Amino acid sequence: MSEIYRKLEVCLKSVRAKTDFKPEVALILGSGLGDYADEIQIEQTIDYTEIEGFPTSTVAGHKGRFVFGYVNEVPVVIMQGRVHYYEGYPMSDVVLPTRLMGMMGAKKLILTNAAGGSNFDYKPGDFMLITDHITTGVPSPLIGANLDELGPRFPDMSEVYSVRMREIIKKVAKEMQIRLQEGVYVQLTGPNYETPAEIRMCRSWGADAVGMSTACEAMAARHMGMEVCGISCITNLAAGMSSEQLDHKEVQETADRVASQFKALITGIISSI
Repeated sequence: MSEIYRKLEVCLKSVRAKTDFKPEVALILGSGLGDYADEIQIEQTIDYTEIEGFPTSTVAGHKGRFVFGYVNEVPVVIMQGRVHYYEGYPMSDVVLPTRLMGMMGAKKLILTNAAGGSNFDYKPGDFMLITDHITTGVPSPLIGANLDELGPRFPDMSEVYSVRMREIIKKVAKEMQIRLQEGVYVQLTGPNYETPAEIRMCRSWGADAVGMSTACEAMAARHMGMEVCGISCITNLAAGMSSEQLDHKEVQETADRVASQFKALITGIISSI
């Protein structure tokens, strides 16, 4: 048994000592969405610091806990604060929470994030349904000895983001009259925002949005057979695409401005998938 899988088992044992709740859906909340978990029918919460061996987020605005409960009778586990690669953790720790939620029983994963738009047709406050991703700029979470207990050595990634789930999300957004873009997401390391030249490179790759999370979690989830979807909140135009300088306060303000719409969309998605 690998050290990574042993660590996962220790974390799972620690969680199971506190709750036997079995979720169907796992949800990772990005910037501006953190308080969504406070509004569901909560059955149990577990701070990350209570879980033996669990990495903890150091980012302001990320509470750092699992919330177990129900969204319209659907059992869910919600990450209220994620772990980022730029915080200095190995990639295996960054995706540990995702794998742990899968081991808890979740079969479906909804990923959300705040991202910079690298498509000139996007504007701050838009939502983008992730159709595919590019992870050239970060290490694969699958590097190293394969976790045979979770999935195959060479997993197929031709459909990371479930077509079935994407069709449901588009239907829900249309019914709610929520504008929904569709595009390719690029994950880079952060924590610095990208240079204009890097954004031009990403656009040449076909990127519509750029961020510092999400894609690695999606890869880890697909490796273990979870069905995945992802939505970005476009909080700003990326570097060099406007005269504005980038800062986290702007990201947070835009995410907060559209949070109520985003929350309604997430509730609709969970109820429908």
